[in-house]
Amino acid sequence: MRTDGILGDGRRSAINTARNKHKWLVVLGVVLHAVYMLSIFDIFFKTPIVHGMDPVPPRFSAPAKRLVLLVADGLRADKFYEPDSEGGYRAPFLRSIIRKKGRWGVSHARPPTESRPGHVAIIAGFYEDPSAVTKGWKANPVEFDSVFNQSRHTFSYGSPDIVPIFCGALPHSTWNSYPHEFEDFATDASFLDEWSFDQFQNLLNRSNEDPKLKQLLQQDKLVVFLHLLGCDSNGHAHKPFSSIYLNNVKVVDKIAEKVYNLVQDYYKDNQTAYIFTADHGMSDKGSHGDGHPTNTDTPLVAWGAGVGHPLPISRSDHHENTGRFIDDHLHDTETPSEWGLSGMTRLDVNQADIAPLMSTLLGLPCPVNSVGNLPLQYMNLNKAEEVEAVLANTKQILNQFLRKSQLKQSTSLYTKPFKPLASYSSVLRQIEHLISLKEYETAMKQSEQLRSLALQGLHYFQTYDWLMLMTVITLGYVGWMIYVILHVLQSYTSLPANIFCKEQVPNPRSTVKVHLLGGLLMGVACTLLLVEKSPPLYHAYVVMTMFLWTQIFSEYRFLKALCRYLCGKVNDYYLKLIATCVFSVVILELLVKSFTERKLYTWCFLTTGVAVPFYLYRSLPMSSGIPIFVWMACWFLSVFTLMPPQIPENTMLVVAGAMMIITIGVVLRYVELHAKDNRYWLSLVAQDSRKLKFPLLFHLQILLVGLASLMVWLSTTHRTEKQELLVLHQLVNWSIAGFSMILPLFSATGLLSRLTSIFLGVAPPFLLLSIGYEAVFYGALGLALIAWILVENAYLHISKFRLSSTPVKSMEDDNRCLELSDMRIPLTFMVFFNIAFFGTGNFASIASFEISSVYRFITVFSPFLMAALLIFKLLIPFILVICAFSAITKLVQVPLLGCYFLVILCSDVMTIHFFFLVKNKGSWMEIGNSISHFGIMSAQVVFVLMLFAVTNIFTKDIQVRSAQQFSRKKM
Repeated sequence: MRTDGILGDGRRSAINTARNKHKWLVVLGVVLHAVYMLSIFDIFFKTPIVHGMDPVPPRFSAPAKRLVLLVADGLRADKFYEPDSEGGYRAPFLRSIIRKKGRWGVSHARPPTESRPGHVAIIAGFYEDPSAVTKGWKANPVEFDSVFNQSRHTFSYGSPDIVPIFCGALPHSTWNSYPHEFEDFATDASFLDEWSFDQFQNLLNRSNEDPKLKQLLQQDKLVVFLHLLGCDSNGHAHKPFSSIYLNNVKVVDKIAEKVYNLVQDYYKDNQTAYIFTADHGMSDKGSHGDGHPTNTDTPLVAWGAGVGHPLPISRSDHHENTGRFIDDHLHDTETPSEWGLSGMTRLDVNQADIAPLMSTLLGLPCPVNSVGNLPLQYMNLNKAEEVEAVLANTKQILNQFLRKSQLKQSTSLYTKPFKPLASYSSVLRQIEHLISLKEYETAMKQSEQLRSLALQGLHYFQTYDWLMLMTVITLGYVGWMIYVILHVLQSYTSLPANIFCKEQVPNPRSTVKVHLLGGLLMGVACTLLLVEKSPPLYHAYVVMTMFLWTQIFSEYRFLKALCRYLCGKVNDYYLKLIATCVFSVVILELLVKSFTERKLYTWCFLTTGVAVPFYLYRSLPMSSGIPIFVWMACWFLSVFTLMPPQIPENTMLVVAGAMMIITIGVVLRYVELHAKDNRYWLSLVAQDSRKLKFPLLFHLQILLVGLASLMVWLSTTHRTEKQELLVLHQLVNWSIAGFSMILPLFSATGLLSRLTSIFLGVAPPFLLLSIGYEAVFYGALGLALIAWILVENAYLHISKFRLSSTPVKSMEDDNRCLELSDMRIPLTFMVFFNIAFFGTGNFASIASFEISSVYRFITVFSPFLMAALLIFKLLIPFILVICAFSAITKLVQVPLLGCYFLVILCSDVMTIHFFFLVKNKGSWMEIGNSISHFGIMSAQVVFVLMLFAVTNIFTKDIQVRSAQQFSRKKM
């Protein structure tokens, strides 16, 4: 008997060795993937905020009694500093401040460059809590400290999306925000900035008649925060190069001037500090969020009480510094000459550094969760005050480190300390001693070094559990894949019959010790986690992983016999096995890359369109037409991943797609009736051609496709002419879609006949939900799937396999064993399954699909029904792919469940890769995409199984003509 590698051909009795486990294995896979999917939130998105630290006030008098913070939302640094088209500057007042009264620079924001994370960095001094990713940056998942919290009172006016975050639950605050309706992108939004100023002006005017308010305003440690949204709204609506955006920069400058004059006239004490900055910039396309310099570079201007005067530039100011800012820009960046500020010292900071700057100016403790470094170069302090300010900043960050260390030690049986800070107390004593000796320079250096180590220590404890959790999850995925491989080898291959032919039959009692030992280890691990007060999911991760490896070791007799079996193989066998594994991994890694580079599918099908026809051309006669058909189908499908993901509306393409679908259906029908002339097509049709003649059903399906294209044209015409879509039109559309879906159940059971009927049956609803080139993609995908079936059929003839002597049999009754070469089937399925993801857009982001796709079924806004229709549209290409996959397993007579487990094995190789690609830094889009990619692959064990169950309704009756029967008939 011939064998072919590990999955060698053999007697059918071996297939039933462990088949009883497949239902249990599916349930285990669903639970495992659901639990492991949650692990990324315990690893990558755990809040860095801790509570229980005491504030550290600076030990010197506050330089300022009050502080005014002006934040111009969405203001780019270059548009603020550069000259306008007339040679003047857009911010003349603030430029005069830079030259005469204050200091300036660029504030470097860290992605995600969104409004909320930017304001949190400015006001609270830390970079947005990663757990906020699950809240869409709206609510505060964990309450945090801020400059406003530490102030005596805060007055705040501006956007309803920003001001309430910091002042909504703050008792010592006075605030107001305009309604959301004011944020109208169709207008010039600079009036929102004027609104914020007017609110502040009215406050000061009211105080002249309100003694309590007057008394409150005369106190120290006050903060005034004006949020100016105009630049952000105008940038989104009109782009940052527009005259409206650039004029808004002038408006912001005038407001800064009016605020300055108003406060100076009101107080007349020169005890006010002013800071002007922005939360993020704006890209040329009118968006923000990523790490591009147009988004991360924002202006910073500070002046007033406690702030140093302008510094003329000198050679000593620029020294070689390899340090980098939070947005990965180098320190000492050269100032563009067109800014006209080359003679003034530029002082760049990280965005989180602004919070300790504001706190120190007001004599307040830094926010307890701040990670900002105090930018001393902005302040006007003597040496002693500078050291005290930096020391207070250092102690505040050190307190966070000590608190995290304390929390970890209180719950862990063993904690590996952060060694560089083991003697922090002696360093603090030495710094205090140096201050008492007035050794300020040395004290300053040691304080800054200690602060740097404290920041490293914070990161150390933030990621303390990462190694353990990532190891457990990785071992879990690896264990699951090994367990799946063992199940496939035992249940769907001839290996049990081959390797146990001379072995003693495994005794079930021999695995009891393994299970007892595994249970004992799980109990010990859970007890340790319970003592350490670990989260419940930690228990689930560990138990799941240990359970899988217990199941693997319980198969030690099979593993031992398998090793002996492999050792007896020749070198050619090992080369074949290694080559198959390497090829599989390369294909799967390319699929991982395709999630960010859709064009890879173009190269994939261009290459396949040459390689496969060349292989077939050497083995098949030209009269078969298969090599040419495969070449054309692959190259045609390769075009669509070059198309834009956002599908442009084009009704004529939808109609053309319908004509293409009808043509494909007619050609397939013709081939089906004349297959006797081509032996490579004949095995795809049923044995008795008379049973295949259902002209009324076929004609009805063709008619429904044509009617669907007509309704597409009529419905679109009504909408473009701004006419209301008639209820009759909607009823007809619903009827066509529903009726066409059930017709394939009444088609003939021959492989080609049933697949043609399915292709025509799901086409009308897809057409009615199409707006552009995706209708043509449907036809191209159908052609490529037919090519796949023909290639598999041709491979059967080329390899001269003889499957079954029974004329027509259900493949559930007679399957052969899986072979190593059968790995091509799940790999090809993975490619087609993923191109169904990306052929018509990006399934990972439903927002990339046009809502107008559903207008032919419903025009009144109904989010749940509209979303259901969109998802249904996206599922239709998957239905085609899985129907073709099921048909191929029947054609080559391999077990469908065995191939399903190989598909899950392939998807988990990709899942592990995506697990290590999850991001908790970067833009909101990058973070969200990394989560969705990991989630999509993790969910495939359920998603594919669900689609198998649905499509099985159509494919369970498919029958094929066996190769051996066909050969005898030919003879």
